[in-house]
Amino acid sequence: MCKGTLFVVSAPSGAGKTSLVKALRKGMDGFTVSVSHTTRAPRPGEKDGRDYRFVDRAEFERMIAAGEFLEHARVFDNHYGTARATVEAALEQGGDVLLEIDWQGARQVRTLLPDSVSVFILPPSLAALEQRLTGRGQDDPGTIARRMGDAISEMSHYGEYDYLVVNDDFAVALRELRAIVIAHRMRRARQAERHRDLIAGLLKAS
Repeated sequence: MCKGTLFVVSAPSGAGKTSLVKALRKGMDGFTVSVSHTTRAPRPGEKDGRDYRFVDRAEFERMIAAGEFLEHARVFDNHYGTARATVEAALEQGGDVLLEIDWQGARQVRTLLPDSVSVFILPPSLAALEQRLTGRGQDDPGTIARRMGDAISEMSHYGEYDYLVVNDDFAVALRELRAIVIAHRMRRARQAERHRDLIAGLLKAS
């Protein structure tokens, strides 16, 4: 069985990463969803085990010490991490995995799994990004200002990624993200493994 591909998607907060990834998963088969661990509190509507695995700081630190994370990082005073065993098991079974992580986590993943495919999503402008963050109605002006500063810092790492998508028009950005996934699924090694019997039959001497 041909191994699956790990797709790493990063973006500054407010760039639309989560919405794009949800739409991508909904419209394409073959994905195994990796649910990250976090120490932050659930937001309204979030469910443990679906959006994140919510754990306390002590449990998170235990998992770090035990080497259970593929990557982990501190973001906005909270900790986020991806369980290594879950991702590696899914890839071995031929499933593609989507990870929504920041540039720190993406850098760790590339070190451990260099065959991963990374995509960075940019907003169309700083004004649009600030409008999206403000429109959530979840943060005060001071927090918005800090998030904008963190977003600029995050975006400065776009050059470390394989692909770059600008989320100005959602439908266009989704189409571009789909194209990246399809292209990698069509790679020769993966297609040759998937269609091994067909190829053997086509090359059989008459």
